[in-house]
Amino acid sequence: MSEFSFHTKLDQAILLGVRARNLSELLAGVQTVPESSIYYHTHRYLRQHHFLSPEPPNDFAYWITEVLNEDRLAERISSVDIIQFQSLETLRSEFIDILQSHLDSSERMPSSPPGEEFHFMAARTFVLRTPYAAHDISEFAAVLKEVSVGSLYYHIFEAKLRLEKGENDFSRWFRDQGKIELADKVTRLDPYTYTLEGLRNKLLQLVETYGKA
Repeated sequence: MSEFSFHTKLDQAILLGVRARNLSELLAGVQTVPESSIYYHTHRYLRQHHFLSPEPPNDFAYWITEVLNEDRLAERISSVDIIQFQSLETLRSEFIDILQSHLDSSERMPSSPPGEEFHFMAARTFVLRTPYAAHDISEFAAVLKEVSVGSLYYHIFEAKLRLEKGENDFSRWFRDQGKIELADKVTRLDPYTYTLEGLRNKLLQLVETYGKA
């Protein structure tokens, strides 16, 4: 059977030199920044606050609410269900459609006070192989208890959306091992509704329930 090699990642935040003072400029930025910026502004809280609320704040919605006081638009932006998107380009298009629709229907164009502009960021990612590997389901369960949440994040979130693999790395490996039901259960799991530690526990539960069948 094939080995599952656990990886993790390190991120270096990058200031892109693109800023927005109002919604029109925010739209222009969303349209033009690299995909890594869209990913950064929709996923970074998952890593920073993985022990806290499982609901990750959205940088766009936060700025629209706190700086521009456009609560209705912010609600639409924050309600975008990230798990439904298979690529960052389709996620970007969703934000573009919402912002454009709002601009087309509203005459208001509030601007941010000086110093409170939205600054587009991205992340340069370095992928690192860890010492951990698994050759079967039992080893996988044991290793899953030991790896860092950074490794968990990489194989669940990065693999599916940023790397556009269609499903997460764990599900793909389970499928290769012939554990189809387990693979399907993990694929259908909504990881955004858990803290990373909560997600680890849920994965262990699924492996214990369906991995030995």
